[in-house]
Order: sequence, then structure tokens, then C-alpha cells
Amino acid sequence: MLPAPIPGTPGVPHGAGGFAVVDVEATGRSPWRHRVVEVAVVLLDERLCPEGEFATLLDPLGPVGPTHVHRIRQCDVEGAPRFREIAPRLLELLAGRVLVGHHVSCDHAFLDREFARIGVPLPPVPVLCTMGLARAHLPELPGYGLAACVEAAGLGWYPAHTALGDARVTAELLRHCLGAPSCPPDDWAGPLREAARVPWPRLGRARSRPSGGAVPLLRREAPYGPWLPGSQAPEVVLTRAGAMGSTA
Repeated sequence: MLPAPIPGTPGVPHGAGGFAVVDVEATGRSPWRHRVVEVAVVLLDERLCPEGEFATLLDPLGPVGPTHVHRIRQCDVEGAPRFREIAPRLLELLAGRVLVGHHVSCDHAFLDREFARIGVPLPPVPVLCTMGLARAHLPELPGYGLAACVEAAGLGWYPAHTALGDARVTAELLRHCLGAPSCPPDDWAGPLREAARVPWPRLGRARSRPSGGAVPLLRREAPYGPWLPGSQAPEVVLTRAGAMGSTA
């Protein structure tokens, strides 16, 4: 497993380089009609060492969608930030990095549409898809969903369909696949070089609500695995993660 999560990323500069492993939970399947209701980013440096992480629920300004899938209830997003309020921090975290996800085109599409709604076009960022990497570097599997790939790689239990749980285990899957003897260095060295040349927009930080209160972060958390076969997985806990100035 990855080392214990780093509580926040205040020391990671804008455009630091490396990888940004992302996952979003959404109110539906269409980036055009539905909204992001939870986002997580796990930062890895160019050597795949963890640098920090960011996660929060978001107020989608409407119904939260399939609670039976992502287990987010309407009451869970009360007081959560809106996308515009966390957009400046997301831009800082993604800038200069390769965007990584499992079926990354889906996560990218949702982020692209959310930024477009606030008038910010995302640049043509290089991406790495762990689903594609798993097809190339894991044995034949009946399917290449995240759970199947994680099991084939022997990475243990993870809190599926939580943005932070999925992003953390996707980061581990990335390390597993890139460390395979069948994976040439150019598969990831090229995207890293390309990412360093991409110019990124910046936004002024949203520091407070109209009421004067700080912009909150609302984070779903679950302990790391692995867990013994047949044991009950621990509950996911909802915590207030502090103000926008902190990414803990």
C-alpha cells in the first residue's frame, strides 16, 4: 500500500510536476447534464512517491443522484463547497502534472465541463489511464473495472465509490503497472515531459462565503486496507476538513 496519507499539500508549489491521480463521483453519467458531487486528487511526484491529497464533497446545486452507488445522501452535501469555490485549488493541484484516472476520460470530461461552466477552459493536459495500463500489463481478466484490476494486482480492500478511496487505490494501481517489467519507461516519461510544458490558467482563491465564513471542505474518509477475507469493511466517515486554506 502507499505510505500513510499526507495531511494536506501546502508545500506543493504550482506546476510542481509529477502525477495528479483524480476521481470524481457524480450525480449521473453525463458530464453535460450531471454534476460532480465529490472530487479527490492524490499527488505523486515523478518517482511515484506520494506528495499529498485533496478531497471534498461538493454541493451540486440539485439532487445528488444515485445514492445506492456513491452512498452520498442529500443531507451529506449541506454546507459543502460549490465547484467554483474549490476550482482555484484544483487548478493549482493539476497544473504541470499528468492527469491519471481509471477510465480517465470520464473523470476528465466531468472536470472539463465543471470548469467550462465557470468560464475556464482546461488546457490539453496529457493523461494516463490505469484501465489501459491494466489491459497491457496485468494478466487476462474477465473485466477491467477498478475492483477487478485492484484484485488482480493484489492491492487489497478499498472503499469503492468514494472519490478519495478510488483515487488512492488508482495511485497504487498506477505504481503497480508502471513497475511491471513489460512497461517501458517511455510510457510515462513522455507524458511527464509533455505535462511540464502545458500552460495552465489560474483563478483567484475563494477565501470566504458571502456570510464571511470560510469556505469549508467536507471529506469522506475510510481507513486503508488490506482487510482479512470475510471481515467487515469499516464504515466511511464524513468529516469537516477545515477551511479552503487547508487541504487536510
